[in-house]
Amino acid sequence: MYNNKVEGKEFRFEISGEAVDLGYLTINETSGDVYVNKRIDREIINVVFDVYDTETAQKIDKELAFNVVIKDINDNPPKFTEIPEAVTVDENQEEGLLEVQVIAQDMDERNTINSRFNISVIAQHPPEPKIQTKWIDERIVHLNFTGCFNYEVKPVFYVVTLQAKDHGDPPLSSTAEITINIVDRNTNMPVFKEREYQTKASEMETHDDLLRLAVEDKDTPNTDGWRAKYFFISGNEEDIFKLETDPITNEGILSIIKVTPFNYEKNSWVDLQVGVENIEPFSKCENGKLIKQGSKLYPPDSVSVKVLMVDSNDPPEFQKTKVDLFEKEESEPGKVLFTPEVHDPDSTSFRFVLVEDPANWVSVDEKTGEIRATKKMDRESPFVDADNVYKVVIAAIDDGDPPASSSCTISIHLRDTNDHKPQLVNNSIIMCGNMSNKMMLSVIDLDADPYSGPFHFSLDNDDNKKQWKLDPYYGQQGGLINLKPLSYGNYSISLVIEDQQNNIGRETLEVVVCDCENNTCHVKKALSFHLGVPAIYSMIAGLLLFLILLIGFSCSCKKHQFEQTEDKGYQTLVKYNREGHLLKPIVSWL
Repeated sequence: MYNNKVEGKEFRFEISGEAVDLGYLTINETSGDVYVNKRIDREIINVVFDVYDTETAQKIDKELAFNVVIKDINDNPPKFTEIPEAVTVDENQEEGLLEVQVIAQDMDERNTINSRFNISVIAQHPPEPKIQTKWIDERIVHLNFTGCFNYEVKPVFYVVTLQAKDHGDPPLSSTAEITINIVDRNTNMPVFKEREYQTKASEMETHDDLLRLAVEDKDTPNTDGWRAKYFFISGNEEDIFKLETDPITNEGILSIIKVTPFNYEKNSWVDLQVGVENIEPFSKCENGKLIKQGSKLYPPDSVSVKVLMVDSNDPPEFQKTKVDLFEKEESEPGKVLFTPEVHDPDSTSFRFVLVEDPANWVSVDEKTGEIRATKKMDRESPFVDADNVYKVVIAAIDDGDPPASSSCTISIHLRDTNDHKPQLVNNSIIMCGNMSNKMMLSVIDLDADPYSGPFHFSLDNDDNKKQWKLDPYYGQQGGLINLKPLSYGNYSISLVIEDQQNNIGRETLEVVVCDCENNTCHVKKALSFHLGVPAIYSMIAGLLLFLILLIGFSCSCKKHQFEQTEDKGYQTLVKYNREGHLLKPIVSWL
């Protein structure tokens, strides 16, 4: 530094700033020479210079501030700042970009040859497929490849060495490694160990684990690319056989799941064509190109399986195993309802038995299978279902060893007849004289429409018509109305009830007219009164005298028949002398 503002005086130079504080720069106070004390990395340094009078310590000139620009040199190699140590890639990965991203950075001055760099693959093992880098921006690259990975090449991982190298003079660089682990996929098809299999089985029987089919697969065990899936190509159109895979051995298990007669009288072969594939779709590498679909893929391996079906005693076969018949209920017994047609490929001798006939309404001829009604069939029977169907089951049994049998179900649909008369639901009612003069009469008829309601109600004698009337007299219910006030007591009313087809039911309705509360009759209480002591003694003496006379009278009349006298008056008490009568005797106090 130099200052010529004041001559003849001594100056003192000072320097300040961050570079001075950090010890990078110093100044000679007398000469003004600036010294660099240690190596400075590339950056801009702010420096302030001052000059002072040595005697007065006052500034003698303006402060001088300027930036010191450090010229960049290529002293920083590019370094990887983001790189995975290991990644996983499927063996059947299609060529192109891999999901592997690498980021590098050079700390030298931007946009200079010192900070510009390339990232490249300088080594890989195994050498195929070829792995390269593809730039995404100035700091980021992705790995990509051309060709196919091969899990069967050992080792089953790839080691890729990357180099980041700048353009400085001389150039600087750094390296890093990535391990690419290959996941085995289905690139090997399962192959049958045998070209033909044979076994035998008895017809008309199911067989589990009848035969096992073994395959060889070079893919990793217990993966979907190794697990076998067996299927029928031909020969199992009737779904008699089933194929399963043993999850442990990977073998195919052949079973018979459907009992079916093969309709031959001698042993015969069944030819099955069985194929095998893996659960995971197959792919292959051909001429460095991955093929996942199309005609270039190999067809699944197949094998011939021959099953010798040993003839067994086939059961008789009903031409119809389910039969619907329509009959009128209450028909006279003796009618032939049904005669089955049966064929037995192994025998001409078989017999028929009745398996199910819950109401014992039919019989079956042992030789012909003829089903005949033995009793009248009632549609209202508890053995008839809600759809008015009565079910009968018969079986045909041949004379084979062992005997074989089959069954036939006959559903008899019963049509209703008017075989039930309409009846009152309740033959006795209580009419509360102090509440209502009308009661509704409910009717039940076990027949179905059109042999049931609505009903027509009428009174059966003229005496009843003077005291009662019916309103409504047509419908599902009838209404009984008294025409004039009635004395409390019991009344019998003869009713005629007709259904839609004029089938008549005659009913006697017992009506109790009484004073009631909550539809319950009750007896009126007698008037209460008070008696003196003499009157009480007189009553006791009279009661004793009455008991003595009553005992004497009963002894003299033991052998005499009781003679009933006709009650007159106001119908306050009606005697029926009916044993087990449901109505309680009603006594009215006048």
